[in-house]
Order: sequence, then structure tokens, then C-alpha cells
Amino acid sequence: MLKKDKEKVFGGDWTEQQLRAFIDVESHDGTEADYLAVIRAYRHMVPATFKQYIDLFVAEGHNLNAKNLDGSSLLATISSHTQGAEYAEILQAAGAQ
Repeated sequence: MLKKDKEKVFGGDWTEQQLRAFIDVESHDGTEADYLAVIRAYRHMVPATFKQYIDLFVAEGHNLNAKNLDGSSLLATISSHTQGAEYAEILQAAGAQ
């Protein structure tokens, strides 16, 4: 059986406070916290909301090139998902490599 790329997506208008709640994430296994924060946002946001989140994330000085324990970048991980193309474009436009 195939695994879904994205488990949940929540639309609607998000406040800045709600977006900020997705920025501060703690790592419990050594994965870069910025990687975990963006992946968590990606799993819960529609593309328009994700773009707002990424704009805030970058403005706050966070790292769009953070990696997981396997050394995969955010862009590489999200680009590998069938439904991730639009999200990957948002990351690239914001400067992710």
C-alpha cells in the first residue's frame, strides 16, 4: 500500500500568531529544528499559507537549507513528494537550495 505524501492540510486564513506557533520546534533526535519546523508547516498548510509562513520564517532569520539526519535538505525532501511541487517552488523562490 502506498503511503500518503501529506497527511493533513488546513486551509483558511491564519493569523501571524498561528504561523509563529509553527516556527519554534524542538528536535529530540538531533535533526535540525528549522528542518522540523518547515516540514511540520508543510504537512499542515495549503500552499498560500505555506508561502506566508516561509516569508515569516525567513524574516525571522531561520535556515531554509536545514537538513535531516540523513543529510537531505528541505527542498530535496519536499521535491521528492508527488504533491510537493508547489511547495518546493515556494522554497526555491525564498532562496532554499
